[in-house]
Amino acid sequence: QVQLVESGGGLVQAGGSLTLSCVASRSLFSFNGMGWYRQAPGKVRDLVATFTSVGSANYGHSVMGRFTISRDYANNTVYLQMNSLKSEDTGVYYCNARSAGNDYWGQGTQVTVSS
Repeated sequence: QVQLVESGGGLVQAGGSLTLSCVASRSLFSFNGMGWYRQAPGKVRDLVATFTSVGSANYGHSVMGRFTISRDYANNTVYLQMNSLKSEDTGVYYCNARSAGNDYWGQGTQVTVSS
């Protein structure tokens, strides 16, 4: 069973920055893809940023140029650096990992951006 533990969420003013972390219970090399999704109140869960199976990074249109996904293989950790935050970035951010056709999710971390 894969465990993903997110941290780093919180309350921040518009224009500020936060960095989210997701620690996986096994090596990042074992996953086909890994990344971040978010869910705003009353909305569906949307892509924020992911690493594909070939290692490239994909970003949701609304976060391009502001957010950066990165990973640390030594510590089984994926990060999401979020800059120039906007009120519409508010939501629960979930870490996702894919392996052998299975999707794994963390418990989520709340990000609230005040305007």
